[in-house]
Amino acid sequence: MTSEPVTGAWRAGDPPGRRRFVAGPALALEAGGALPAFTLAYETWGTLNADASNAVLVEHALTGDSHAVGPVEPGHPSAGWWDALIGPGRAVDTGEFFVVVPNVLGGCQGSTGPSSPAPDGSPWGSRFPVLTVRDQVAAEAVLADALGIGRWAAVVGGSMGGMRALEWAVGLPERVASVLVLAATARASAEQIAWAAPQLHAIRADPCWHGGDYYREASGPDVGLGIARRIAQVTYRSEAELAQRFGREHQEAEDPLQGGRFAIESYLDHHAGKLARRFDANSYLVLTESMNTHDIGRGRGGVAAALARVTARPVIAGVDSDRLYPFYQSAELAAGLGTEPSVVSSPYGHDSFLIETDQIAALVKSLLG
Repeated sequence: MTSEPVTGAWRAGDPPGRRRFVAGPALALEAGGALPAFTLAYETWGTLNADASNAVLVEHALTGDSHAVGPVEPGHPSAGWWDALIGPGRAVDTGEFFVVVPNVLGGCQGSTGPSSPAPDGSPWGSRFPVLTVRDQVAAEAVLADALGIGRWAAVVGGSMGGMRALEWAVGLPERVASVLVLAATARASAEQIAWAAPQLHAIRADPCWHGGDYYREASGPDVGLGIARRIAQVTYRSEAELAQRFGREHQEAEDPLQGGRFAIESYLDHHAGKLARRFDANSYLVLTESMNTHDIGRGRGGVAAALARVTARPVIAGVDSDRLYPFYQSAELAAGLGTEPSVVSSPYGHDSFLIETDQIAALVKSLLG
C-alpha cells in the first residue's frame, strides 16, 4: 500500500482559499529544455480599471506565497505576509489599485513545482527542471496577459521578490511603469551563494530525500529542511537583535549543561518545524538555486548594460542591519539606475522588509505617488 506523500506542498483537491489559477503553455527555459505546460496560482485584491492602468504586481520572498493579505484559514497555511500594507486606505490602497500576488513558478502553494504532476501523472520530483528568475518572470508575464494587463503601474518585491521585480524592469521594461526593489541585489554574491550551500546540502543529505522522489514515501526530508531553515533564519536577523533578544538565556527550565537548549536554539527549532509543516523541500531547493543563479547582467553585457534597459521609475531600498543582502548592494543597484538608495533603519536585519511596515509603507507611497 502506497502511503500519502509527506510534504508541505499544496495539492489539487486541497482547499483553494482565495487562490485562482491560470494555465500556461509550454515554457522554454533559460537553462535549456522546457516545461510542457504550467499553472500559476495567484490572488488579487481591488478592481482592475477599464484601461488596466492600475495594476500592481507584488512579488513574495523565498518561502512566501500568494497569500499576502488575510488570516490563516483553510487553503492558507500562513497569515498574509504584507497584511498591513495592502488593503483599503493602506499604502497599496485596494480602493485605487488592483493588486496581483502570484505564487512563484517552482513553488508549492498552487503553482507548478516539483510536487506537481508531470505529464505522466507522477510528481515531477527529481525530474523537475532548473529554473531561473527569468523563467519565473516569463511565467508571470503569461499571467499578466491572461488578466489583460499590458503594463504594471508598479512591480514591488523584497528579497527573492525583489530579484523578480528587478528582472521585470530589466527584461520587460515596456511593461513596468515603476519598480520597488527591497533588500535585493543585481546578482547573487559569493557570500549569499555560500550561505545557501549548506542549506542545499542539508536537504540532499537527509536519508528521506530519496534523491528528490519522496512524495510516495512514508516521510520526506523534514529534518534536512529544518536544518536549512535554521541556517537561513540566522541570516535573516541581525547579530545585535539576537544578542539583545536571547543573549545566553536558557530555554525556560532547560539547562544546556544537562542537555537542554539555549533560548536561541528553541527559536530556531520553532522556525524549522513551522516551515517543514507548510513547505516542500524540493521547492526550497529549486527556488534557492534560482536565487543563486540570479544575475541580471547574464547575456546582456553585464549589470551596467542591463540596468540601462530600465525605463521604470525606480525606488531602491536596503536595510542598514541586513547581513544577508547588505545595504551596499542596494546602494550599488541604485547608482546603476541613477538614483539614491533609501535606507530602512531597523535592528531586525534582512527580515525588516516584512517587519518595518511603516517605513516600507512610506517607500510604497513614494513609488505610487
